[in-house]
Amino acid sequence: MSVYRRQAGFTLIELLVVIAIIGVLVGLLLPAVQSAREAARRMSCSNNFKQIGVALHNYHAAYKQLPMQLGGTYHPTENAHYTGPNRNRATNQFTLGFLVGLTPFLEQQALWENISRPYALDIDGETVLSPTWPAMGPAPFDKSYGPWRTEIPTLRCPSDPGRGEPSLGRTNYAGCYGDTSDWVDTGLYRWEGGRWVTDSIQARRVQASCRGVFVPRKRTRFRDITDGLSNTVACGEIVTDLGDRDVRTAPHLSAGWYPGVHSNPRTCQPNRDTRRPLFWAQTFTDIGDAAEKRGFRWASGRPLYSGFNTVLPPNEEVCLGVNAGSGGHASVSSRHQGGAHVLLSDGAVKFITDSIEAGNDSSPVVTLGGRGDNSPGSPSPYGLWGALGTRAAREVIDAEL
Repeated sequence: MSVYRRQAGFTLIELLVVIAIIGVLVGLLLPAVQSAREAARRMSCSNNFKQIGVALHNYHAAYKQLPMQLGGTYHPTENAHYTGPNRNRATNQFTLGFLVGLTPFLEQQALWENISRPYALDIDGETVLSPTWPAMGPAPFDKSYGPWRTEIPTLRCPSDPGRGEPSLGRTNYAGCYGDTSDWVDTGLYRWEGGRWVTDSIQARRVQASCRGVFVPRKRTRFRDITDGLSNTVACGEIVTDLGDRDVRTAPHLSAGWYPGVHSNPRTCQPNRDTRRPLFWAQTFTDIGDAAEKRGFRWASGRPLYSGFNTVLPPNEEVCLGVNAGSGGHASVSSRHQGGAHVLLSDGAVKFITDSIEAGNDSSPVVTLGGRGDNSPGSPSPYGLWGALGTRAAREVIDAEL
């Protein structure tokens, strides 16, 4: 007598059903995992900003002022004994950014000591130079100076994948110039006759237009922020360039002054790609060389590298007047969805959406000699966003950020 037993196992149809179910579950879970990872990166980015806020306050407590944007060392004849490959290294020509002064307050004491004292090593870290690098280093575009090439973890947002050359050390955090493009590239000192000079006329120009927490080449203090520390943006998040013609990181150069960036902040918009508006049109080529990109030099105080203004809303185009070292319009930006972080002067970190009320973003900027809404002392013509960028324009902030 024969006994037949059924073999245990899956049929082909059952196996296919199981595979399909697993595929559906993976499809459902993967976006959730990616979202959780981005949330963690965003939180880490915010925590970095909080550390920068604490550093700003500790710096102010120590020196009774904020670190200077476009500060450093300068002497018109100091380069005379630096010859050959070492020429133009005696001073940094008033081009350092506020982040340099913050290094000892960001747990970068060793880096600060290398910067603040004469530094003898060449780019290879072994060759001894003669003469040595001066205290406070050369101009921040000098690739042979090791400290300027240093990548500082606190200055990097984990959501930004940008790494390596042609940049020097990158930064995802920048200082606020206010709601203008006028004189933000020179500040209290202007270049004239082959040297930096200042006078009462320049002081009046800067007083009228440079209305943010950081005034280039001028000391500012918390007491200057009469609009209130909790109502004034001190720093903002920026993205660094990936070599993809992104309008937020590849600067539109040679836009001009009048007409140009001062008379219309949207003067660069027509050169955006109509099919891919987050990128410049392929026919437009005046976006600087590979090293002249957003956030590419943490030590530089130039607007392109470590500054921003509150004229155009977040994640809009970078539009400069003449070249990569000049002023213009460069807002906050990020790889997060829908906006970017800002650091208020009281140390609070807020997320500003792309849709923040920004007034008339085609209005001329406030300048000395301006009239009506563009006259010195007037409320910002750029709505809530512009008002958050001014330190003493007496605007009332009645919106919850």
